[in-house]
Amino acid sequence: MSKKLYEALNWASSFLKEKQRDENVGELLLRHFTGMSRSKLFAELREDLQPEVWAQFEEAVRQHEKGVPVQYIIGAEEFYGRLFNVNPAVLIPRPETEELVYGVLKRLDSMFGVEGVLELADVGTGSGAIAITLKLENPRLKVTATDLSEQALATARANATRLGAGIEFIQGDLLAPFIRTGKKLDVVISNPPYIPVADQSTMSEIVTDHEPHMALFAGEAGLDLYRRFMNELPLVLKEKALVGFEIGAGQGEAVADLLKQTFPRAKVEVEFDINGKDRMVFAEIG
Repeated sequence: MSKKLYEALNWASSFLKEKQRDENVGELLLRHFTGMSRSKLFAELREDLQPEVWAQFEEAVRQHEKGVPVQYIIGAEEFYGRLFNVNPAVLIPRPETEELVYGVLKRLDSMFGVEGVLELADVGTGSGAIAITLKLENPRLKVTATDLSEQALATARANATRLGAGIEFIQGDLLAPFIRTGKKLDVVISNPPYIPVADQSTMSEIVTDHEPHMALFAGEAGLDLYRRFMNELPLVLKEKALVGFEIGAGQGEAVADLLKQTFPRAKVEVEFDINGKDRMVFAEIG
């Protein structure tokens, strides 16, 4: 017997609420499997749901109840107004990272003027969200994106192709590909792993059981990657350069100090996200 759309929605909401999951996910999944906009879904709640769509929807709701992030089930997440494909090989783009992108775009013209090509590297690109967004928002950027994971790079390449962003992708560890070729950069951006390993026990299993650990965790204090950057950045930056990092809440001072020690004459700023947490550190060098 077929179900009505409203019956499917009510079942998903109460099932997820009972299992202490976000009950709104039911609506997202139902819209995904029916291909309906929000307004169309609510206008047609009394329409029948095809049995095969109900089967897919029910399975997806049960997957989410077991902890699979809704973005991996749907296979996409919105970032800076564009849809990026995601899968378990890459981190799901977060709204806070949009603020990192905005902070970079804001500084580019004031630092470098509006003319000329700028060489930018996005290190640990994952889904490619940062690199692709920066290229599309500021086409004069010549963007190279790196990642240690070939699977992540395959996802990022596919996103760049679909969204029409001309970017070079290189497999490699941090800035090693640029050090090896002697390439000099105007801008280095990274949202590296920054979570202290000890935090794993208090985090949601939706994150720890499903998102890639090599993109999440970075040693005892979560600062391992930033320390490595300090050894490598002086080898690849031009005399005048911009560095932008996303950081974990509470790491602003520590990461700012690392940058000040490495670049004593730089203008280093810690910026707070929309939730009032220190989330970005920028260094304007030269």
